[in-house]
Amino acid sequence: MQPLPNLAIPSRNDEAVTVIGGDPSCGIILVCDHAANTIPPEYGTLGLAPGELSRHIAYDIGAEGVTRAMAARLGAPAVLTKFSRLLIDPNRGEDDPTLIMRLSDGAIIAGNRTLDEAERAARIARFYTPYHDAVAALVDASLTTGVVPIVIAIHSFTPVWKGVPRPWHVGVLWDKDPRFAVPLIEALAQDRLIIVGDNEPYHGALRGDTLWKHATQRGIAHALIEVRQDLIATAQGQDAWADRLAATTTALLTDAELKPHLQTIRHYGSQTDI
Repeated sequence: MQPLPNLAIPSRNDEAVTVIGGDPSCGIILVCDHAANTIPPEYGTLGLAPGELSRHIAYDIGAEGVTRAMAARLGAPAVLTKFSRLLIDPNRGEDDPTLIMRLSDGAIIAGNRTLDEAERAARIARFYTPYHDAVAALVDASLTTGVVPIVIAIHSFTPVWKGVPRPWHVGVLWDKDPRFAVPLIEALAQDRLIIVGDNEPYHGALRGDTLWKHATQRGIAHALIEVRQDLIATAQGQDAWADRLAATTTALLTDAELKPHLQTIRHYGSQTDI
């Protein structure tokens, strides 16, 4: 089948999502599940002190800047949330008990404690579903051009967790599909000045998460990249890591031996399906 003409994806801003336009045939789609700490006025602060919304419990610090900078460098389309994960976490399945958190890193989310099914359904319809619809639309647009994309999720993690320092500068999370994640880990680890986590500080096997929905289930190569928050807390740090990640991604995607494997639909399943 001949690929269809190349049509650029337009940028757009809705209440729930930002779509950064790009070339659907470039072979890359970026997603940022926890880009914003925004809560609509009618929810107040969900009962939290305002300062709590600047913590990692509300969003992934620095992830939005890295995603935007990578999209610009790669010419890739991207989808970013415009709502706080405290309202609803799009990187969870709808049946996950942590979809809407009532307690997060010692903070009681009072506005979520008495959540009923009607409000849960309203948040899914208003925030969760539009985000996933936007991601699915980018994947569909890429496939329409005849190119199977890789999907890259950008996240960030705290330097210290429960008093224990985290040594990794960056982590790559994956499940059963090694096509992009393993070469990415190997490529990043060539820089002896950084410590790269392989499924650290979290594991990539999470049934119902964004990559499970849009990559694992569709047989598309993917990886979730976690950058330590102190390294990307400033615009300078975000640009530096975007440079590193964009260059590494480009090198992998243009590797003559690797590219055919990356741009092929291949179902590996998931550890969570066992």
